[in-house]
Amino acid sequence: MIHLLIKDLQPGMVAAQSIYDRNGEAILPRGASITQAHIDRLAKLDVMELSVTSSDPAVFVAPPDDILEESTRADAIRKVYETFHVLEETGELDPTALIPTAEAILTNALENRENLVQLTDIRMHDDYTFGHSVNVALLSATLGSLCDLSGAELITLVMGGLLHDIGKLVIPPDILSKTEQLTSRDLYIIRMHPEAGRVKLNTLSISSAPILAMIAGQHHEHIDGRGYPDHLMGDQIHRLSRIVSIADVYDALTSARSYKPAFRPHIAYKIMTKCSPGQFDEQLLKRFFDNVAIYPIGTVLKTVMGYAVVKEVKFGQTQTPTVCVFGTLTGEALEHPFTINLSKCAPDTIISVLDELDLIPLMFRMRVNPSQFLQEK
Repeated sequence: MIHLLIKDLQPGMVAAQSIYDRNGEAILPRGASITQAHIDRLAKLDVMELSVTSSDPAVFVAPPDDILEESTRADAIRKVYETFHVLEETGELDPTALIPTAEAILTNALENRENLVQLTDIRMHDDYTFGHSVNVALLSATLGSLCDLSGAELITLVMGGLLHDIGKLVIPPDILSKTEQLTSRDLYIIRMHPEAGRVKLNTLSISSAPILAMIAGQHHEHIDGRGYPDHLMGDQIHRLSRIVSIADVYDALTSARSYKPAFRPHIAYKIMTKCSPGQFDEQLLKRFFDNVAIYPIGTVLKTVMGYAVVKEVKFGQTQTPTVCVFGTLTGEALEHPFTINLSKCAPDTIISVLDELDLIPLMFRMRVNPSQFLQEK
């Protein structure tokens, strides 16, 4: 997959990410052929960049299979928006309306377990919370399915993901969408949302209410006690809360916000595994990244063997994908490109991931489109 600025998109390119509004309607569906109308609309909506499967409109490459079906995602975003909107307008929260949504998300996660998480969708800034809640629910379900949880626990986990940020309804929108540095007062207000969510969910008359409330209240706690609001440590944090915490941070890192761009999956991996020691349950974090494509299919890598494009990523081997090496380190196209699984190479084989600023000049110099190798078996 290639990340391009909207101004660099061309009609005929294939979208590798979906863009949704709060009603769960796809402004641009994943896998769709991009039109000039799409490009114009994205520019008007201030969408900054998009992942496509190929930089050449003439080379058709379908995006990898997703875990969540488009219809399930669209319906889930719409249901979360409606639930949050009713709560905001009336003060009433009816979680039973979300149970069929949670069941559909869990069914997709279990049926498509062989599909790795490749990329998240894109949400408009004003609609971020709704799409984020759905992604956190899906990522939580994916990780939870690897943890020998019962069916009832998995449904509670997915519901917890959908409702983990319900407390943000007490945060003024101008703070949530603020682009400049947050003041100490802003941070104090934002850090109220876990407790606000816990209080609200504790009022529900369903059997899972105490655990849902716990997830909302604990999803910003850290294993080392440096989280908030209660500075809980280790096993004081419920296991389902620890799962949602990982899903929450990963989706936040890989999503564009008003104050930051979306981080690529390999950057999110480094932040969560190397730069945040003590924040997450390490065993759960490893299982999570076993199921996330750190280098999604189509990613172009600079390796010690030369330039390569990722062709396949397997569960448990996300750090060592199968790649096609197509160019030398000096920028010359190989006469005979070759495919190799990086598990057979030294641990430091990958030097870097190319962004569009490096990739486009390289392609021009080599006269090679890496996406063409994705079509070859």
